[in-house]
Amino acid sequence: MPIDPYILLLLGTVGLAALFPARGPAADVASGASTAAVALLFFLYGARLSTREALDGLRHWRLHVTVLACTFLVFPLLGLAARGLVPVILTHPLYQGLLFLTLVPSTVQSSIAFTSMARGNVPAAICAGSFSSLVGIVATPLLAASLLSGSGGGFSADSLLKIVLQLLVPFLAGQLLRRWIGGFVTRHKQVLGLVDRGSILLVVYTAFSVGVVQGIWHQVSPARLGGLVVVEAVVLAVMLLLTWYGGKALRFGREDRIAIQFAGSKKSLAAGLPMASVLFGAQAALAVLPLMLFHQMQLIVCAVIAKRRAREAAAEVSAPQSAAATRTAVGTGTRSG
Repeated sequence: MPIDPYILLLLGTVGLAALFPARGPAADVASGASTAAVALLFFLYGARLSTREALDGLRHWRLHVTVLACTFLVFPLLGLAARGLVPVILTHPLYQGLLFLTLVPSTVQSSIAFTSMARGNVPAAICAGSFSSLVGIVATPLLAASLLSGSGGGFSADSLLKIVLQLLVPFLAGQLLRRWIGGFVTRHKQVLGLVDRGSILLVVYTAFSVGVVQGIWHQVSPARLGGLVVVEAVVLAVMLLLTWYGGKALRFGREDRIAIQFAGSKKSLAAGLPMASVLFGAQAALAVLPLMLFHQMQLIVCAVIAKRRAREAAAEVSAPQSAAATRTAVGTGTRSG
């Protein structure tokens, strides 16, 4: 049962914001730094994404369309269905966060890692995660603007302009400059990864500081948090079953089904947190809470499933070998007496 060390850092950042929230001029500085960090994140996303690799992956278009449909169609439908749980199980702010969670693109790193562990189609998982991230740059803000505005999200033309300036423009700039800085980004991948994670921690600190100052945590009781965990567990279970058996119904092979299951059932914390800070502003603290919980849940459950798939693959390989060895032994055996 893996506990993501980064989740511990995020929780530590939340605790820091609870004890020492940014106030007054410090809050303004933190807000400005957070805005710059989000722009830097999406600039680096654009600089990393190889357009050539993405185009090469289009040859397996059926798999990618399936993953995108799970990520940006089925997941949001489940989020909309959860509206019936308000206010009995979920408060309206928690529901907004849950709905936003269903709009976030899929992960890249963990999808690849679990697909590899389960002996699935790793190149397909790489392309599927990259496509999801690329589509999510545009699809997630647009879906949020259309679906969350009907839920009291407060989206407007100004919000969409902010999304374009803070997310889309830096991403496109990174893509345009990739020809000149792509090598540098690749060579310093580990260092820039620390920049990514540090930027996200800054975003979380700023969002939760605002929440503490405004006293929004008094709106969340342990019972509500427990209800949220149960709802997210149901959503994850539905998506894991749907991606696995749906892939079988669509006649994908076992390796492709593994890639579909892991890429189509997970949500990206790295992409979702900075997006939420732009989309929700002062209400970002409660909005990102469901995503943080879901991220850890999906890591634990998918690690168990990946190990099970690996054992199944090993058993399928060893069974024919054992049968062949038995036939060989019988064919070459000698009689005594």
